[in-house]
Amino acid sequence: MTVYALDPLCDARWSELVSSHQSASVFHSVTWLRAIQRTYGYKPVVLTTSPPGQPLLNGIVFCQVDSWLTGRRLVSVPFSDHCEPLVDSLTSASEIAEELRSRLSTGRWKYIELRPTGDYSSITGLSSEPTCWLHVLDLRPPSEELFRKAHKTAIQQPIKRAEREGISHESGYSDRLLNAFYGLLILTRRRHQIPPQPIEWFRNLAEAMGQQLEIRVAFKNDVPIASILTLSHKTTLVYKYAASDTRFNNLGGTSFLLWKAIADAKVAGLTSMDFGRSDFDNQGLISFKERWGTQASKLTYVRWSKKQGQDATHGRSAVVMKKVFAMVPDSVLQATGRILYRHIG
Repeated sequence: MTVYALDPLCDARWSELVSSHQSASVFHSVTWLRAIQRTYGYKPVVLTTSPPGQPLLNGIVFCQVDSWLTGRRLVSVPFSDHCEPLVDSLTSASEIAEELRSRLSTGRWKYIELRPTGDYSSITGLSSEPTCWLHVLDLRPPSEELFRKAHKTAIQQPIKRAEREGISHESGYSDRLLNAFYGLLILTRRRHQIPPQPIEWFRNLAEAMGQQLEIRVAFKNDVPIASILTLSHKTTLVYKYAASDTRFNNLGGTSFLLWKAIADAKVAGLTSMDFGRSDFDNQGLISFKERWGTQASKLTYVRWSKKQGQDATHGRSAVVMKKVFAMVPDSVLQATGRILYRHIG
């Protein structure tokens, strides 16, 4: 069986497959891929067993990352929490997997990575331990039931506190909301000791996605205290980014915004909310998402690599860089992010 390559930004068959395939997410969409290309220059490509000119029955989408710093690689897909292969049979999945192994053997790629929600070890020939949880909330129950099932002290009480404190909020997309969100993101990423993604990423994402993207900002006396960025795709709302000012954490801004997003999603007829992934060792984030009543499933990324294992010096370097990021001025932190994220997709 022959494997073909197509450009998902130009070939309309890809959008049709994403629209019809039950496993497709916002991370498969042309809008997400277009924003990635505009911001970071990564080239998207889809591998499929469907010949040109024929209906597209399957496909696995990648972005080609070509970096002098981190090497050349295929990733499905950068900055996504998950990206399930859109296949119609185990045969087609196996054929594409064989093609990927063949491409790796040419020496052109440092590694090839899949980020599936399912288990593909029997097809890829690779097995590894899950490293993340994926959290999803069922939005079909009545709002009263969703609120009742949320953790009383960790979720319900902060929402009520925000309402008592007169926390206001705005939602949509505007320069004002983007700037408020990004200012809070800088604070948040500094706490995590990593640079923020460039503001151009969010501008390009908003331009590509239109009303599918929404920024929500909570204000206390006109001061932004918390913000979230969500994406909608089919019947799913994706909670992708969050940022806050820790000086106001006791006011419950983030929980307040998430509850507003849930309420609006239900009005819009959405049936699930993707709370994104949590690393196994991030117990605080895991607990926060579980307390909303989400269901967790394991995520296992698959990587074909010519060099297995990680250089021990990489971990030491990361620790040193985090200490540096915690101290540099905002302008330097943003400039670092603008350069760094082009190499780490």
